[in-house]
Amino acid sequence: MTPHPFDPLRPEEISLAAEIVKTWTGDDVVFRAITLAEPPKKDMVSFLDIERAGPGAQSPAPPPRQARVQLFHGRVLHEAVVDLDRRVIVAKEALHGRHSYIDTGFMEKAAEACLADPRVQEEIESLNLPEGATVVVEPWAYATDGVKDMKDRWTMGWFYLRLSDNPDANYYAYPLDICAEISPTLQVTSVYRLPSGANDKTHSRRNEFDRRRIHTTSEYHPDLVDDRRTTTRPYHVSQPEGPSFTTEGNLIRWEKWTMRIGFNYREGMTLHDVRYDGRSLYYRLSLSEMFVPYSDPRAPYPRKAAFDLGNDGAGINANNLALGCDCLGHIKYFDGWLTAASGTPVRMPNVICCHEADDGILWKHTNFRTGNAVVTRSRVLVLQTIVTVSNYEYIFLFYFQQDASLFYEVRATGIMSTVPVDVGDSAVPYGVNVAPGAMAPGHQHLFCLRVDPAVGGHANNSLVVEESHPLPPDEAANPFAMGFATRSRTVEAEAGLDLDFASNRTFKVVNEARRNPVTGTPIGVKLLPCYSQMLLAHPSSYHARRAEYATHAVWVTRYRDDELFPAGRHTMQSLGGEGIASWIQERARKGDGEESAVRDRDIVLWHTFGSTHNPRIEDWPVMPCEKMVVGLKPVNFFTANPGLDVPISTQERSCSVLVEGRRPE
Repeated sequence: MTPHPFDPLRPEEISLAAEIVKTWTGDDVVFRAITLAEPPKKDMVSFLDIERAGPGAQSPAPPPRQARVQLFHGRVLHEAVVDLDRRVIVAKEALHGRHSYIDTGFMEKAAEACLADPRVQEEIESLNLPEGATVVVEPWAYATDGVKDMKDRWTMGWFYLRLSDNPDANYYAYPLDICAEISPTLQVTSVYRLPSGANDKTHSRRNEFDRRRIHTTSEYHPDLVDDRRTTTRPYHVSQPEGPSFTTEGNLIRWEKWTMRIGFNYREGMTLHDVRYDGRSLYYRLSLSEMFVPYSDPRAPYPRKAAFDLGNDGAGINANNLALGCDCLGHIKYFDGWLTAASGTPVRMPNVICCHEADDGILWKHTNFRTGNAVVTRSRVLVLQTIVTVSNYEYIFLFYFQQDASLFYEVRATGIMSTVPVDVGDSAVPYGVNVAPGAMAPGHQHLFCLRVDPAVGGHANNSLVVEESHPLPPDEAANPFAMGFATRSRTVEAEAGLDLDFASNRTFKVVNEARRNPVTGTPIGVKLLPCYSQMLLAHPSSYHARRAEYATHAVWVTRYRDDELFPAGRHTMQSLGGEGIASWIQERARKGDGEESAVRDRDIVLWHTFGSTHNPRIEDWPVMPCEKMVVGLKPVNFFTANPGLDVPISTQERSCSVLVEGRRPE
């Protein structure tokens, strides 16, 4: 079958792209990524219009099939675009001073270099560790702090201890106070001891491992923890006629929804051409970035600041989802394909799961005069992917609802990153002690959902900011002083905008050219934001300069094919000034109002949300999921409740079981 233009590259296409690149590089090449170069939107819109024309329409000619290739050639990072149809390289660029995403193999070598270094060995020897202890090095990308030349690729080595010979033992329970810096050539350039008190600094004092730290309460793995409750009985999801969704390649049809699912090394799961009942809603949806800065200002901890998409890659770190564990019910899995250093395709099995779930009541009304109740239950389609980035897991879910609402949920779980602290010292203000000698510092998880709307079409959308305000007392207009009304303004130029809970500020993407026949207002989609604290780092900091998107909750920009990532294309050790605020400022500086205009244009909506995670002991040793939810709901898009035709709930359909009272066992 010919791939759809939105389909990810197939394994044979990845191999072909590598072969074409080697005609330029020869064998002097290390491939980092080979992924789909999505067609220009103007070409895709024409293709989609013809595709949607229905039977009898001409077959649309697909845009050129192209691959975007990231590679090292001559020790310099390059990016090339390969036309797979014509088998030629159509563009290439040397990215001097840039760095690719984190390479697992490189990080393993960095850890090995740490443990092999004589100075590190001396520091470990001076700890006088318990017999049988194993030292574990966890390498992190060196987050920019102004000390090193960021044109070079530096790595930080953080040290931990595993007291059990079980490889699944929780070494985060024993952070050591050793720290190492590793050069791009895998040489340990400096080794020092970390601060342990509130006013402490890095130092060279050789303190022995405090035996008071040894404990048995920080394990989570079933091989190490026997205590499991026995009161939870089996729960089975039964769909005797099978699921209500169908798939054809990467095309999913469910209820009145259609969408195409994609996958790439950086964003992981992506969605394209999302429609409800044939009506266009979204051109593309994806999580575009996430930034995790830590609160501890003592050097070298400011270097713990990770862009988990730009630095690590959601696709690269995607889990192989397990049937009956990560996903429950009747499951359809989608694989992903990545690239080995040789250019050969690497299968990532089961990185996305698709299934249905009950979501409670969709709508209900009881006529109090007759006592008759009508109720219909909500069914949702779930698309889920999970990534593991070192110590943390992130669960990303799209929920499609029968009333044309769409929700995006992030769940954070996993193990908190820890730092050493003196046993019994609870005066360090940057976190919470979770085990003897181990502190979990506060940190933020700041996500950015990129929404490329196509409300009633791809080119004529506007962003409306609406607020609710009380009306002033007035003898004629508001005699009882209780009235309130909404005020709306349409955003004219690209901008970063803030939430305001007090005024119930909402953001609507509308199509002013298309009016609802009942309300007379433009059709639209409303953002239901996840109210979150924005970046706490000072605007002068490298954190703020590198994560520009994290300073406002909502951004609106003019659509451009190459603007997918709000912190910039290259986050690894960047100096900042390359993200969404800089794009807007540069266009405003040029004074071209047309380039910055966003009213009645092809626009992109970006929503920053997340969590300021001030740890608690209940988050240890593995934290329960913390949930963050963003919604997108139609507003005056339909002429009535679009879920009115969902089947009425009955016992015959649900087959619920009455449970008689019984004593607990």
